[in-house]
Amino acid sequence: MRKRAAFAVLTAVTALAGVVIPGAYAGESQEDVQISDVVLDGGKNVVVDVYDKTITVEGTFTHPTGIQDADFVLWRGPDGANPYQTYDDRIISNEYYVHADCVASSATTSTCSQTFTLQPDWNLTNADAGTWKVSVQGVANDDSGTQLADYTTTRLQRHAELTVNAGPEPAAKGQPLKVTGKLTRANWDTLDHRGYTNQPVKLQFRKAGTTTYTTVKTVNTSSTGDLTTTVTASEDGYWRWNFAGTSTTPAVKATGDFVDVQ
Repeated sequence: MRKRAAFAVLTAVTALAGVVIPGAYAGESQEDVQISDVVLDGGKNVVVDVYDKTITVEGTFTHPTGIQDADFVLWRGPDGANPYQTYDDRIISNEYYVHADCVASSATTSTCSQTFTLQPDWNLTNADAGTWKVSVQGVANDDSGTQLADYTTTRLQRHAELTVNAGPEPAAKGQPLKVTGKLTRANWDTLDHRGYTNQPVKLQFRKAGTTTYTTVKTVNTSSTGDLTTTVTASEDGYWRWNFAGTSTTPAVKATGDFVDVQ
């Protein structure tokens, strides 16, 4: 039986933090510790397949007395409303809590980083794909602190794959050429890949000896994610499918399939 752990549902983002800053709620902050340059997973959307993925979030924290501690939390939900849906794979208790690792670059400034492991077989469902916010808090050596509940956002997306096949090969000039393919994406509920239904995908062609693809037509995927269309064979070149992506699924391009036209 597959394990499944639901995301924690808390009455406020601050309930996740090992060091609670009083009065710090979504959209509010205490401007004691200066927080800057917070980046999650290198600034890219977080794309997860059907296996575990570890990501890192880091930022810069500054205060005249130096930095004592920092913490990051991923969450989603309307500002100022409860409950908040939060993600955290760390043990949260009075005895044990993993904070960010902070390295001082000067007497006043530290770079702090923290990792999260996203686990489709444990704590992800398809419904979790979409926009998430990053809550950040820092505590200075004099115990003053700042929390920014919505410092930045990221998209958590389901890994996608796209194939192409054009034929017959070689093709006779002026004759029909059939181009097929399939668009699939990670299914976190079933831990496999399933077809992405009714999505517009561009069919593109690159003439042999050139570097630029040109869109020929747009085709929608079937109920199983399949793509099929017919074009006229005119010259040697490469055919590929190009999917622009959605908020829950990243863009993906198939590797071009070369067809020799005679």
